[in-house]
Amino acid sequence: MKKRFFALLCALVLLAGAVPAASALEGEAARAADTLAALNIVRGDYALDAPATRAHAAVLLVRLAGAEQEASRQAVTARSPYYTAPAYARSSIAYAAARGWITSLTAQSYRPDEPVTADAWCSMLLRMLGYSDRSGDFTPSGAAVFAQRIGLLSQPLSGELTRGQLFQSIRDALTFSYKDGSATVAERLVERGTASQATVSALGLLDRELTARQVADRHMAAVFCLDKYDTQAEIDKGTPSGNASGFFISSDGLAVTNYHSIDGTIYATATLSTGETFPVESVVWYDPDIDLAVLRISPTSTDGKTASAFAYLELAGTADIRSGDTVYTLGNPLGLGLAVSSGIISATNRDVYRYALPCVMNTADISQGSSGGALLNVYGHVIAVTSGAYTYGNNMYLAVPADPVMEADLTVPGLTLEEVAKIEYSE
Repeated sequence: MKKRFFALLCALVLLAGAVPAASALEGEAARAADTLAALNIVRGDYALDAPATRAHAAVLLVRLAGAEQEASRQAVTARSPYYTAPAYARSSIAYAAARGWITSLTAQSYRPDEPVTADAWCSMLLRMLGYSDRSGDFTPSGAAVFAQRIGLLSQPLSGELTRGQLFQSIRDALTFSYKDGSATVAERLVERGTASQATVSALGLLDRELTARQVADRHMAAVFCLDKYDTQAEIDKGTPSGNASGFFISSDGLAVTNYHSIDGTIYATATLSTGETFPVESVVWYDPDIDLAVLRISPTSTDGKTASAFAYLELAGTADIRSGDTVYTLGNPLGLGLAVSSGIISATNRDVYRYALPCVMNTADISQGSSGGALLNVYGHVIAVTSGAYTYGNNMYLAVPADPVMEADLTVPGLTLEEVAKIEYSE
C-alpha cells in the first residue's frame, strides 16, 4: 500500500512538473516578457495590457543596449532638464538623450508619462542600433514601417503600444544586428557583461539553426510578391497577367526571381510584407535556360515614398547540401500572399528536361505563384530558387540552384523588362 501511494505521489509530482507555467499559456506577449525577464531587461509585474509609457520605453531601451549601469552613473540633479521625469527613468532618459536615441531637450517635451507610439519607439530603437533619421535612413513618422521593412519587426506595429507589444518588439530585436554588422543585440549584451553567455544560449538567441517560425519571423521581410504585366492594357487596368515571387539579395534593391516569372513581361511590381509596392526598375542579369533573373527594384514606391534599405537574404548555393537536409521555402503561393513551408531535400541533383542545370528536389510545399521564391537551409541562407514541381508526383518540388547568381556580374546597368522582352522575342 505504501509503495502504491509513493508511486502515485511521484506520478503527481512529475505531472505537475510537466504542466507549463501560466505565463506560457498567455500568448506571445507573455513569452516575450519571460525571455526579457531572464535577461533582466523586464522586471516585476508584466502588466501586458497596460499602456507602455515613454518613460518605460526609455528604461527598456537602455537595458537592451546593456548600458543601465553606465546610465546610472550619470548624475541627474535638480538642474538637469530631465529632473522632473519619474525618478526610476531619469537617468535612462538623460542617457538616451545624450546619445541621440531620443531627441527631446526636457522632460516636458519628452512627455515621459504619455503612451509611447509605434513610430516613436521604433525611432528610439533604430537610433540605438545605429540608424539615423538625420542622414535619411528613416523618417520618425515612418519608423515602424521601416523597422518592419528591414526585418527588425516580425509583425506590424502602429498607434499607441501596450507593454506586451513593446516586449514582443524587443524580443524581435535581440537577434537583429546593429547597423554596422558588429554583433546582434543579444551578442552585444554578452559582450558588455549584462547577460551571461549561458543564459543567452539557453534562450536560443545564439542558435545558428532556425525553426520554420524563426525563418518566417526573421526573413519574410526579404521576400516579395511579384505582379507581372504583359501588355499596356493590363498596366492601365491595374490587372496583372500573373503572380510570382522574388527576394532581395542586397539592401539597395537587388533581387532574384525565376526568368519565367518575367518572361514576356513589360512591367512588374514587388509588394513587400509591409504592404508597400515598388516597381521593377531593371533586369541586371538573366539566363532563360537556367531560369534565373536578377532584378533591381526601385527605391521609390508606387505611391512616391523612398526606401533607404530593404531586408535581404544571403546566398549560400548548393555546395554543402545533402539529401535529407531540412529546408524552408518563402514565397507567394497562388498569389495569395507571403507564406512559409518546410520539408527536406529529396535529391540534390535532379536532371529536369526544361532546366540547363540539375535541380534541387525537395518536399517543402510550393504552388503556382511560388516561382522565384527562396529555398533556404536551416541557417536562413538561400540555396536555390523555387521553380516548379513534377505534375504527377507527390511532394516532388523543384528549385534551381542559386550558384549562378553568386558568380554573375551584377554591377552592370541592366535592361528594362520591356527591352528584355523585345530581345527574347525578336526572332
